[in-house]
Amino acid sequence: MQRFTVNIKLPARTLTGALSAPNRGAADWGWQGLIAYGCHSLVLIVDANTAQTLQVLERHKASVVKVKWAKENYHHNIGSPYSLRLASADVTGKIIVWDVATGTARCEIQEHAKPIQDMQWLWNQDASRDLLLAVHPPNYIVLWNADTGTKLWKKSYAENILSFSFDPFDPSHLALLTSEGIVFISDFSPSKAPASSGKKVYISSPHSSPSHNKLAAATGAKKALDKVKILISNEKPSAESVTLNDCLQLSYLPSKRNYMLLLYPREILILDLEVNQTVGVIAIERTGVPFLQVIPCFQRDGLFCLHENGCITLRVRRSNCSITGTPNEEPDPDPVQELIYDLRSQCDAIRVTKTVRPFSMVCCPVNENSAALIVSDGRVMIWELKSSISGRNVRNSSSSASPLYSPVSFCGIPVGAFQNKLPDLSLDNMIAGQGTIAGEEQLKSSFLQEVHLKFLLTGLLSGLPLPPFAIRMCPPLTTKNIKQYEPILAVGTSNGSVLVFHLTSGLLHKELSIHSCEVKGIEWISLTGFISFATSTPNNMGLVRNELQLVDLPTGRSIAFRGERGNDEPAIEMIKVSHLKQYLAVVFKDKPLEIWDVRTCTLLREMSKNFPTATALEWSPSHNLKSLRKKQLAAREAMARQTVASDTEVSSVESSVISLLQEAESKSELSQNISAREHFVFTGADGQVYHLTVEGNSVKDSARIPPDGSMGSITCIAWKGDILVLGDVDGNLNFWDLKARVSRGIPTHRSWVKKIRFAPGKGNQKLMAMYNDGAEIWDSKEVQMVSSLRSGRNINFRILDVDWCTSDKVVLASDDGCIRVLDLSMKPSCFRMDEQDLIEPAWCPYLLVPRASLALKAFLLHQPWDEKYSLDIINIDYPENENIKNLLQEQLNSLSNDIKKLLLDPDFTLLQRCLLVARLYGDESELHFWTIAAHYLHSLSQEKPAKPTDTGILQEQLVNPLDICYDILCENYYFQKFQLERVNLQEVKRSTYDHTRKCADQLLLLGQTDRAVQLLLETSSENAHYYCDSLKACLVTTVTSSGPSQSTIKLVATNMIANGKLAEGVQLLCLIDKAADACRYLQTYGEWNRAAWLAKVRLNSEECADVLKRWVDHLCSPQVNQKSKAILVLLSLGCFTKVAEMLHSMRYFDRAALFIEACLKYGALESNDDTNKLIHAVYADYARSLKLLGFKQGAILFASKAGETGKELLTELKQPKEEVTQE
Repeated sequence: MQRFTVNIKLPARTLTGALSAPNRGAADWGWQGLIAYGCHSLVLIVDANTAQTLQVLERHKASVVKVKWAKENYHHNIGSPYSLRLASADVTGKIIVWDVATGTARCEIQEHAKPIQDMQWLWNQDASRDLLLAVHPPNYIVLWNADTGTKLWKKSYAENILSFSFDPFDPSHLALLTSEGIVFISDFSPSKAPASSGKKVYISSPHSSPSHNKLAAATGAKKALDKVKILISNEKPSAESVTLNDCLQLSYLPSKRNYMLLLYPREILILDLEVNQTVGVIAIERTGVPFLQVIPCFQRDGLFCLHENGCITLRVRRSNCSITGTPNEEPDPDPVQELIYDLRSQCDAIRVTKTVRPFSMVCCPVNENSAALIVSDGRVMIWELKSSISGRNVRNSSSSASPLYSPVSFCGIPVGAFQNKLPDLSLDNMIAGQGTIAGEEQLKSSFLQEVHLKFLLTGLLSGLPLPPFAIRMCPPLTTKNIKQYEPILAVGTSNGSVLVFHLTSGLLHKELSIHSCEVKGIEWISLTGFISFATSTPNNMGLVRNELQLVDLPTGRSIAFRGERGNDEPAIEMIKVSHLKQYLAVVFKDKPLEIWDVRTCTLLREMSKNFPTATALEWSPSHNLKSLRKKQLAAREAMARQTVASDTEVSSVESSVISLLQEAESKSELSQNISAREHFVFTGADGQVYHLTVEGNSVKDSARIPPDGSMGSITCIAWKGDILVLGDVDGNLNFWDLKARVSRGIPTHRSWVKKIRFAPGKGNQKLMAMYNDGAEIWDSKEVQMVSSLRSGRNINFRILDVDWCTSDKVVLASDDGCIRVLDLSMKPSCFRMDEQDLIEPAWCPYLLVPRASLALKAFLLHQPWDEKYSLDIINIDYPENENIKNLLQEQLNSLSNDIKKLLLDPDFTLLQRCLLVARLYGDESELHFWTIAAHYLHSLSQEKPAKPTDTGILQEQLVNPLDICYDILCENYYFQKFQLERVNLQEVKRSTYDHTRKCADQLLLLGQTDRAVQLLLETSSENAHYYCDSLKACLVTTVTSSGPSQSTIKLVATNMIANGKLAEGVQLLCLIDKAADACRYLQTYGEWNRAAWLAKVRLNSEECADVLKRWVDHLCSPQVNQKSKAILVLLSLGCFTKVAEMLHSMRYFDRAALFIEACLKYGALESNDDTNKLIHAVYADYARSLKLLGFKQGAILFASKAGETGKELLTELKQPKEEVTQE
């Protein structure tokens, strides 16, 4: 029998339903590939690829308001493995940091008792991976160490803080959205609280801003938007123009530096923070649907927007150099007026009702090609972007939006037309970047293909409907039904449908619409059929329509069990099916009960009018089917003995009661004919217990037992074996032992006993009682309580219905819309995710033990093994136990076919493989590293052969620069082009003297002297700076390269810098082409970012490299500690040997080894003794780390590449085989 029990091991789990209002913003899609969202006080974890719930975290006592996955922006190794960390915050201000895989809390944080407004993990993880910044209302920000739960610092601000956003390009910058405006903090650091109170700017709402008079010719919606000029000002706006700050969201754009987005219900504003000015507006027409939320993308300048009707739209910025229709027209005098975001794709809306509204949207941070919508009714809809290549000729019919093109490269490297590629892998592989299109001739020469994007619904999870529920578990597992048994739970809902859930997987098996009103109860009549009843709302006479349906589960066929009956009669109170599933008793409110034959659907007897109405009823478990003879003998002996137990509690009344009951049973058993006869007991309103026998088609009344004085009105009865338990309205439980003929009354002081149910299983005497305010489990053998739940005391929900799932698991339905499967302790429990049986295996290496997930990564990266590409890890020499190997194989099998095809493709280069695996693992730091490494290794290898004809290489680079989201790491020519476009836009948008001045300064630094002079001469004569600006204009036009004027200007500039006028001094130095000196001064005064910017826009590549190398040394210094950024800067300079050395010194052995392999393939490392020594050292160290993971074959591979250094290790790796066999 033991082996069968495994078959029905039900995990403790929670089925969830609709969300509560505070859950609105509680959703996050992590780099780990999983979606977390709050549902009441629970946190659900969903796998996005297979749309399965992997985990339900239960520990909060109040509604969850925020969830945030930890970032993965650090190097992963055995010491800092891939792990699922999640922070969740609730209405009472408690933050819990979870280890999601095991379902345990790492730490709990509490500061104030108000709901957390916002929280974020710090993205720069060089110093620490565990820092979490939270907004504790009304106006505090607190930095926590989320591993230990210690508070690092706390800072208060003058206004209430609504939310905040970190600058994705500079970890020391942060913007707070407050009730009045925005506060910019520029001295954020993990080590101490910001010293200043930040720079405060006010936002006037776009509707209230005064309109600026444009030219009369400007017509149409686009021109109307130009009115939205100044939104941000340093003065408090005047009282009449202020509307309540209805800004819904603020966030920095991760796709380009110093831009910010403000979301209003009817428009999105793009601000350029260099001039604090709106440079783009995305507005909704009057008839359009307002915005709820927006997520800006990193890989391309795009926005995912969520609208109030649940529609998700993707908008992508229109490229500036859009190809004009006819070349011979006059070019537009100022082509760039706005940043324009074109609508590229939208998904279907949902039907919005009072209870069904879109709550939040999350977007996949790794690939940015899918978004999930979380709906208030508990649905999660996963939409994926798909790209399709369109023919050239379709072009003309499309709207004014410039076409999108597919990128030349795939996974970081340009690929030919016939190579394997998977364009839908991520957003940057679907559409080309901003810098790609250089003009008309490019289109003809290269094979740029136009693409269209569309959303596809790839996953849908639906929750339970709104409570109340009636639940009933199917009949229990026995030795007879073990072959076909499935643990199925029927849930009756308020809209008349019955949901059937499969409890091993927790998935909805069937939804049957059977009734037209609320389902009140369900009884199973076999493993595949049940009877359910529903009652309509009573009319003014108190009569209802009763519906009683017999349902066959496999076919879904249902028949009206009582035929035509059921209209205008008293409501059905309960239905009870006998133990042999032969008979059904139907109990009404003010009408005598009916006994039906289940097999033939016939009415056996309707009790007469004067028959008492039943308050509780239960069928006896004894019947005369199997052992009539044995039972007759037993009954005779029992009657002969008639011994009364000498228990003090047993009163004479009760012993007579019990003897009466026994007599009744034995009488009925003595009759000779062997058709199954069953009995039931019920109690009348007066507390009398009636005992009736049903046999064939006759119903006999066999005994009546007087009421028990100590009990109130009986509300429910349960009977199993020789134990009969009664419950009453006052919360008393009465245990009758029919064999020993004793009874025991227990007052539970819990008010009305609503239900009593015995647990299934032979000899299992546990029972569950449900009350108005909770539930208890009792052991009826010992007559003592096992566990108890009470609303308001140890749970924060009300229990609506209870049942047993198995002999040691109960199922509870509660008013928070959840159904919980719990063990006997009834404590809410999170399960370990690796113990789950998933219907469909989900790719999530984070669930593996650290050694295994890292070994799996090495296995994927170092293909081919033994000369062949394969995804069977079973054949690899990896001496782990079978379980782990099987888990790894399962993970490999769960990859999609497209990805398997790429991994097995011999033409798929090492760099592309590294990028793909970084995406599969959701490893942020690897993804950035390999993107930049691939780009610069490839462009370097292109440069080498093409020395004589320089035009060729420029073409290749022009078509495919590194996207501007990498900012300082881009190619210089592209960076300059981008900065010029930016200043053009600022110039068009300027509206005050300050803005004009800032533009002129930028133009001078960029070397655009003519335009700078024009701007300087615009200063009006009333302005205080009029004289100064006029002189500056004269100076700029007359600067010549004659020696004396140069030396004078240089002297003046150095004096200015020495006296604290850094910006002005730098400008003068740039005028006389001494930008290199200017950069040095900027660096001396700590303006590192500004120096790097200036070097990229003004210096030739050698001088620029010098400036950036000094910056790298600064980034590596212990007080700055941004080594990961330093490595990326070195990559962009092509200092590959230095990168390899740094990776090695930081003990990133895997990355160093792979990087060296890639460099050798591209011939990017010059081979001399020093580099060979480095290469061998790296390979040997990597081999050792693989040996630590137990990945022997990989260790041998790298030890053999490590030359002399790896010899010793190699012999050690190859020799221990004999020892193992001897053991």
